[in-house]
Amino acid sequence: MSTATVPRVTTKPHPQVDDVTWTRLIEAVRQSGRYATRPEAEQVTRTVLSALGTHVTGDERVDLARALPGEAARLIAAQIPATHRLTAARFVDEVASHTPGATSATARWDVSSVLSALPPLIGDDLITRILTQLPPGYALLFGRADLTPVS
Repeated sequence: MSTATVPRVTTKPHPQVDDVTWTRLIEAVRQSGRYATRPEAEQVTRTVLSALGTHVTGDERVDLARALPGEAARLIAAQIPATHRLTAARFVDEVASHTPGATSATARWDVSSVLSALPPLIGDDLITRILTQLPPGYALLFGRADLTPVS
């Protein structure tokens, strides 16, 4: 009778797979935002995901972190959830305040470039759940039509 050990099966992605997924996300942001360099796209991605991490809470936050590459998941998870939700415009202004030289217009471009790259990576169902918990106006930042009726 053999006493060989059975290798453990892990549910976490292999580090190289995770690195490839992070690289794909950065490349998608670079192309979407037409950033000249990968480091520029990576910095924008880090800033926007960190800001998003303060506004997505509960199961959606956990599911978002699970669906993202490890580096992006750490950016989301490292943030302390905000006590109040910002409107989409204030969210963009918050990103601008953390981006040297940014204006509201350039920050809106940055936010849209990152958030519109997420649906193919994390799925439309999770995006819908995230949008449900955020104030109206975020759908456009994720590249969706905002069909919320104006009251």
